[in-house]
Amino acid sequence: MLLFTALLPPEHVVESLRRELDRLEAWGSDDVRWSPPHQWHITLGFYGEQDDPASHVELLAERFRGSEAPRVWLDGAGTFPGVLLLKVGGEGLTRLAEEAGAGEERREYRPHLTLGRTARDARTPWEQRLAGYRSEPWTASEAVLMRSDRTEGGPHYQVVETYQLS
Repeated sequence: MLLFTALLPPEHVVESLRRELDRLEAWGSDDVRWSPPHQWHITLGFYGEQDDPASHVELLAERFRGSEAPRVWLDGAGTFPGVLLLKVGGEGLTRLAEEAGAGEERREYRPHLTLGRTARDARTPWEQRLAGYRSEPWTASEAVLMRSDRTEGGPHYQVVETYQLS
């Protein structure tokens, strides 16, 4: 199983984004394998392949103790090789990600919400179509430790632990 920590967007943000994708008739697009809304998240820290999440549960409880809840919003589209994403703005988000372990991966933390997968070298018009999308800001009052299990139908995510942010 893969382990990571994340912020989950609230239902009103998920619905707003889903309505925008419906309006743009995105779901039938052949050039993007869209992630289902129930999998949308903003990764804080990624821990890779793990046999047992128990050690991370306790470590993260200590790291998140007294952590401030960041103010977060989705703000325009972008891409990584093979990924269509929404950029994430936030006040206090980078600090929370560092507490979760971002930076230990030896790469810059770039908060985003993955919308779907594309061919690695492909250009997609969806980056431009979603460039103006901005969600309402929200206060992320909890972070979650997630596990991702590979299945024939794609990854299956499950919350392992929830951490309250103040």
